[in-house]
Amino acid sequence: MRDTILVDRGGCYACPICCKRVVEVHDDEYDVDPIYGGPEYETLGALGSNCGVDDLRAISKANELCNAYSLDTISIGMAISFAMECFENELLSVKDTDGLELRFGNGAAMVEMVRRIGEREGLGDLLAEGSTFAAQKIGQGAEAYAINVKGQPFPMHEGRTRHGQALGYAVSPTGADHMHNVWDEGFARDPVGEGAYNVGVYEPIPPTVLNVAKVRAYTNTANWQWLKNSLGLCMFVPWSDDQVIEMVRAITGWKVSKWELIKVGERGVTLARLFNLREGLTRADDTLPARMSNPHLSGTLNEKPVTPEVLDEAITLFYGMMGWDPQTGVPTDGKLHELDIYWAR
Repeated sequence: MRDTILVDRGGCYACPICCKRVVEVHDDEYDVDPIYGGPEYETLGALGSNCGVDDLRAISKANELCNAYSLDTISIGMAISFAMECFENELLSVKDTDGLELRFGNGAAMVEMVRRIGEREGLGDLLAEGSTFAAQKIGQGAEAYAINVKGQPFPMHEGRTRHGQALGYAVSPTGADHMHNVWDEGFARDPVGEGAYNVGVYEPIPPTVLNVAKVRAYTNTANWQWLKNSLGLCMFVPWSDDQVIEMVRAITGWKVSKWELIKVGERGVTLARLFNLREGLTRADDTLPARMSNPHLSGTLNEKPVTPEVLDEAITLFYGMMGWDPQTGVPTDGKLHELDIYWAR
C-alpha cells in the first residue's frame, strides 16, 4: 500500500504515530476517494486475507463503502468470508446470491456484497444481521463457519497461536474482542520484561500454553486493559502505568493510585458480567467456536488447537481469580461488596 496507492497519513491532534492511512485510486475498475481514509490492519485482514482477496484497490473500495455506510470492517469482512465459505461448500447457490460468484479471491464480488449489505439487498439483508443470525437461517451446518463468540466475530488475530488471547475471546463480556485482551508473545520472552513482571509473570510462558500462570497473567492484564477502555486511551501509544496514573490525576484532580484504577477496570467488567447474566447469558456462552479445537488446515501457522477441556479448566480458574463463582461465573456477594456494586446484583 505504501508503494502504490498511499497518498497521506493522519492521526489525532499532536499524535506522533499517525496511524490513519489515506489512499486514492482512479482507474477503469475502482474509484476510491481519499476523504474516506484507507484500510488499516484489521480491514486488510478481514476484507483482504480472510476473503482471499489480494487486490488493494478492491479492499480500499470496500473500506470506503464501509465508512460511507458506517459499517464495522471486521464484522463485514467476517460476514462476507462466512458467506464465501458457505457458497464454496454449496450451502449457498448463485440463486441465493442473485448471480454473484461469491468465492474466495473474488474481489469484485466482495466489494459488491459490501454494497448490498449497506443497502440491505438480497443476501446482503441477511448478512447485515451478522454471521450468527445468518447461519441459523441458512442451516445445513452453516454454524461451523460462523467464527465468533457471543455473536461478535473474531478480529484478525488467530486464537490458536495465542491461547491466552483465546481465553480472552471466550470470557469477554462483548464476545471475541482483542481490545481488552493479551498478547501472549509478551509473556514468552526470555528473560521476561518489566511489563510481564507487573502482571505476575516471572518465567517465560509459551504462547500456546494455557496454564495457571497464563490465566493469572491474562486476568491481571485484562483488568488494566478494561481500565484503558473506560478511560478512552489509545492502545497504540505505549503509555507506562505511571503515565496513566499521572494523566488521570491531572484531568480529574483525584489522587488515585494504581490499585484504585485496576479496581475501576475490574468494576466495569463485573458490571458487564452482571448485565449479561440478567439478559440470560451463562457459562455456556463463554466458549470458542469448534474450529479453534482443530488444527489450521494449511499447516502454515505455528499453532496448536485450544482443546475444550483445557479451555474449560482455564475459565474455571479465571472465574475464581475474578471473585466469581467458579462454576457459574456469577460474581460473589463478597466481590460485589469489595467493588461497591452490590446494588447491581
